[in-house]
Amino acid sequence: MILLVGAGPMAIQYAKVLQGMGKPFAVVGRSQQSADRFNASIGIQPFVGGVEVFLSSAQSISHAIVAVSVEQLERTTASLVENGVKHLLVEKPGGMTLEAIERLQILAQVNAASIYIAYNRRFLATVIKARELIEQDGGVTSFSFELTEWADSIQKINKADGVKENWFFANTSHITDLAFYLGGTPREIATFTGGSLPWHSRAARFAGAGVTEQGALFSYAGDWEAPGRWAVEVLTRKRRFIFKPLEKLQVQKINSVEIEAVDVDVELDVLYKPGLYLQVVNFLSCDESNLCSLEEHLKKSKLYARIAAYD
Repeated sequence: MILLVGAGPMAIQYAKVLQGMGKPFAVVGRSQQSADRFNASIGIQPFVGGVEVFLSSAQSISHAIVAVSVEQLERTTASLVENGVKHLLVEKPGGMTLEAIERLQILAQVNAASIYIAYNRRFLATVIKARELIEQDGGVTSFSFELTEWADSIQKINKADGVKENWFFANTSHITDLAFYLGGTPREIATFTGGSLPWHSRAARFAGAGVTEQGALFSYAGDWEAPGRWAVEVLTRKRRFIFKPLEKLQVQKINSVEIEAVDVDVELDVLYKPGLYLQVVNFLSCDESNLCSLEEHLKKSKLYARIAAYD
């Protein structure tokens, strides 16, 4: 049985994918209100009362997708693992702090569970196409990315205690994961931070640079008190790949100033939340080659903690 844990907006997006794939699944939520909204959107009435109650009488679960709110991710995932679930796709960042992610990794190892963190942008049609072309070009030589967040908008969002203070893990890790997925995992990194915000006290401005395990140079910047947006640029010896916005792919060829849009089949990214369909396909087929394992996520989260001044 496939179990979808959560009945909120993200769970609804997963349910649409599972229905589109023709996969039967069960849903468990916490509140009647969210369950009713889920039923109105999907046509399935979730079990209400939380995953712990559901598991006490559940049949065998082959795969679980955890799409609860950030502050509930660690506890919910831990409950599933402790009750014998071996294959889990967990919404990012898996845990609200580095310590929470470390605890989950230890628990997964003890229970021989495979946990993957759901960075769906890895599976955008544009990203898949770019990786194909980058390989044709002989690999990445350098890359850069911007991780600016819109502080005024975030300040107005109602979130549980601690979520905004750990916003780099809770949200910004989307862009850092994508950048390092495309460009390579850092071998060395120098980080700098400055400023603070009422809801994110440790830093508001970020800059840094480094070199990947494959020898590509990279740099990044972000100013949460200024205008900006997420963006990634990846360079090879033949092309510059521009993701700005992330769902679009543009290319600048060597010896040219012209920037061209790349023709990509984005049908799945139009029908479903971008990247989600192929991410679920890979998860259910146990093809982990492009998924973000919890082990990989923990390694990179230690870098994110440095970038965000969390360490």
